[in-house]
Amino acid sequence: MAAMVPEARLEETEHGLAPKGEGWFVVNARDVVWYDRGPRGKVMGFDGDPEFEQVGVNIFVLEPGNPMSMYHWENDQEDFLVVQGEALLIAEGEERPLKQWDFVHCPPKMNHVIVGAGDGPCVVIAVGARQHQDGAGWGGYTVDEAAVRHDASAERETTDPHEAYARFPARRPTRYGDGWLP
Repeated sequence: MAAMVPEARLEETEHGLAPKGEGWFVVNARDVVWYDRGPRGKVMGFDGDPEFEQVGVNIFVLEPGNPMSMYHWENDQEDFLVVQGEALLIAEGEERPLKQWDFVHCPPKMNHVIVGAGDGPCVVIAVGARQHQDGAGWGGYTVDEAAVRHDASAERETTDPHEAYARFPARRPTRYGDGWLP
């Protein structure tokens, strides 16, 4: 018989709740720590300290023109669900409009990025495997014409995230803002 899994503690910080330690928990997305990424929108993650080992889950709020990331590929699967608004997917150099409830599946090694579009903010749930996230071999940033047009491409091919995001301000922890989520 399996041992009972303990409940993780939720710790209040100046920017919101953060899970501490191993275990299960329930938390509202509006109550956790969010990050303001300037021209790259806002993001939150449900994992705390330690990070989830197998799967990462984030919610992004992107204004029109905000790139979720730089155009890249990973050695792990990623999936995205647009829950509000409109976005633009750039996948393998092809542009594809996204609307509410569109689901995007990115198998390992697929080049991709999502950019906010439309007349207002879009909300995207991102889920990604974490098997190859640390160290060499995680993936890489490639340069693509469509991604460059939408300010969603690194300046040159690299595997270094610091280099890929060098022109953007560092993300700043913040509390949830009214109206970010539907």
